Amino acid sequence: MQADTEQTVADATRDIAEVPAVEVITTAAVHLMSAAAVKVGLADDPESQTDLDEARKLINALAGLITAGAPEISDMHARSLRDGLRSLQLAFREASTIPDELGKGPGEKWTGPVS
Repeated sequence: MQADTEQTVADATRDIAEVPAVEVITTAAVHLMSAAAVKVGLADDPESQTDLDEARKLINALAGLITAGAPEISDMHARSLRDGLRSLQLAFREASTIPDELGKGPGEKWTGPVS
């Protein structure tokens, strides 16, 4: 029984060496994007989950990853990641009681001004 369970786990787990770089980059970006969406207040319970300081950090990291990774992944992948990033940047701007100056918002040092 234990041998069957171990084999099932082994079959379900891929060796990181087998995962293409584009998949690792996009997966990391999606995790950052999901966490930022929660922190910017786009989740189930915005009253208790919104944390704009944390969202800023996540959006900055996401913008850096997308900017640096874009030349390494296909335009198809980069375009959808950029769209998601822009949506988060706009949601952050809307959620802020004191908006950042144009070009000074999270990630804008990597992406340019978002409005």
